Amino acid sequence: MDLQQLKETKIAALTEASACADLDAVEAVRVRYLGRKGLLPDIMRSLKDIPNEEKATFGQTANALKNELSEALDIRKKELRAAETGTSDEFFDYTLPGQWRGWGTAHPISQIIDRVADIFATIGFTLADGPDIEDEFHNFDALNTPGDHPSRDMHDTFYLDSGELLRTHTSPGQIRYMENAPPPIRILVPGRCYRRDTEDATHSANFHQVEGLYVNERVSMAELKGDLTYFARQIIGNRAEVRFRPHFFPFTEPSVEVDFTCHVCANQPTPKGCRVCKESGWIEIAGAGMVDPNVFKAVGYNPDEVAGYAFGMGIERIAMIMLEIDDIRRLYENDVRFLSQF
Repeated sequence: MDLQQLKETKIAALTEASACADLDAVEAVRVRYLGRKGLLPDIMRSLKDIPNEEKATFGQTANALKNELSEALDIRKKELRAAETGTSDEFFDYTLPGQWRGWGTAHPISQIIDRVADIFATIGFTLADGPDIEDEFHNFDALNTPGDHPSRDMHDTFYLDSGELLRTHTSPGQIRYMENAPPPIRILVPGRCYRRDTEDATHSANFHQVEGLYVNERVSMAELKGDLTYFARQIIGNRAEVRFRPHFFPFTEPSVEVDFTCHVCANQPTPKGCRVCKESGWIEIAGAGMVDPNVFKAVGYNPDEVAGYAFGMGIERIAMIMLEIDDIRRLYENDVRFLSQF
């Protein structure tokens, strides 16, 4: 048998399999082609007589005949059995109880945002919102960010073809709120932020922040420190320690960075330190400070008549402390086994 005859045999065999009228006919086709004394074993034994240049193709075609014919016969057998009994081989017992998968739960990020909002609500903060797609005025200009500031560069910010950008922080939310509301103001603005950041255990290009703003006739740095310390004690417990470090932000003056004690190595013998807190014993949680007068001018407030403080904190960092997670990336891997713990 040559290659052309083998191909014709394959077509004939598949045609016979699909035309079988009953189970006996299916078995007859199987024996004729695939049985020990069937046609296919004879074909394989004749492989030694095939020219070398055709052996590979001939062997592949013979194997295809075997696999496709076996599958076609199995399908036809199921079809005939289903026609006889009025059911299929894949029988389903509708009387069996279902498999309970359990109720879904809120994502840990959502849980933390709700918890943060509840805590600040106890000291008078209300929720506000802002768009993810911002313009440069609200994201930079109104926040007193100089035109040559590194945060405006494309290596740090995601710009769109329209000239707009994905907000790099939730601070634009406070600008939009002040544009439309007179003081006093005490708001919390949670939301998603975007920066061109290298991912590691504590950083992500897509993350969440919550922005806080308090504006009134007289507001002091002492109130800012007291409110953030109160927040730390409420969300972590009385064991929490808070550290304020002098820093610089264009939209606050004076400015501080706020650290909470690291959850991973807090209970270890001194010296403290792990890869999460970069061997320091502290995790940076927030940037904060007194609102710069230029920010008030940008929204139409008189800086001689009002004062305020603002802070922005990372939700993922808080989640890492509260839920004792050692890598921020675990929050985005969508591993149900991990997320179901919370």
